[in-house]
Amino acid sequence: MENGTRGGAAGDRTNPHSVTLRFLAAPTDLGHSGSVDAGTVLEWVDKAAYAAAVGWAKTYCVTAYVGNIHFADPVNVGDLVEVEATIVYTGKSSLHIRTVVSSRDVQGSEATMRSQCLVIFVAVGQDGKSVPVPSFEPVTLEEIGFRDQAVARIAVRDAIVAEMSGQEYTDAGTAERVVLRFLAAPTDVNWGGKVHGGTVMDWIDEAAYICSTRYCGRDTVAVFSGGVRFYRPLLIGDLVEVEARLVYTGNKGMHIAVHVRSGRPTGREMQVTTYCLTVMVARDETGTAVPVPRWVPQSDEDKRLEAHARTLLEIRGRAPGSTLPSHLTGEIQATGQ
Repeated sequence: MENGTRGGAAGDRTNPHSVTLRFLAAPTDLGHSGSVDAGTVLEWVDKAAYAAAVGWAKTYCVTAYVGNIHFADPVNVGDLVEVEATIVYTGKSSLHIRTVVSSRDVQGSEATMRSQCLVIFVAVGQDGKSVPVPSFEPVTLEEIGFRDQAVARIAVRDAIVAEMSGQEYTDAGTAERVVLRFLAAPTDVNWGGKVHGGTVMDWIDEAAYICSTRYCGRDTVAVFSGGVRFYRPLLIGDLVEVEARLVYTGNKGMHIAVHVRSGRPTGREMQVTTYCLTVMVARDETGTAVPVPRWVPQSDEDKRLEAHARTLLEIRGRAPGSTLPSHLTGEIQATGQ
């Protein structure tokens, strides 16, 4: 486990449904943005949530869904990072885990929250099928509040999944698009012998970065990811295809739909393993977000997908307890919905 060598994994003995990972952001975590990239933060989130899920379920767990995550101020190399993962609700076989990423300068500044999101894991048995998990019952008012938020978000999440599942992406689209292809390496393995969910999210961030940077001609950075849904496991040695496509531009945000597909290199069939929508913003030389050229849909598919992105904004605006970046809030208002 990465944090066993780079730092500590602490589970509060008085709070068995919570795990906190602490470590220093390493030089190898430096991303193209000059700080730690969103993809690396998502890897940390997935690892902490996995530790909390397995610790509670006492069996192997797989990532099923990552909810809205807003990337605030960046994490810098050398920062002391703390990733807290707390179970807030359990279904029959699912575990809903609230994760919070904070960091501070090791010289003593106060820790600042960098991101938070809800991660859903599913407990599985040796046959790969879902198994029941012990029920979590909140006790404190804070725990009850987080539980109620998680329950209320189920309907919003179902609406997001339904909206995403109803879309079709074909060559009729004319927007900026990039496709990355490579083999899933042995170093990508998770504790179950398959590709780590956090690694997949790192690939998603890379593809979204390339797509958005090519479109606007500036350096870009992720500010928001939502609806990261894992459909099926991705195997070591698989041929991986990560396709990122621009679907909507606001004043500053570029909404990028990303599909991850995989298949055995001996065949030609590729299946969707993961899908999400990431919002990137362009930055000037000082790191300040700047407006981007408006993308004008050309084909019927372009127009449908742009409407899809606007609908997702409206749905996410209904999520209880969620905080969208200010420019996304403005885009929700601009849709007139």
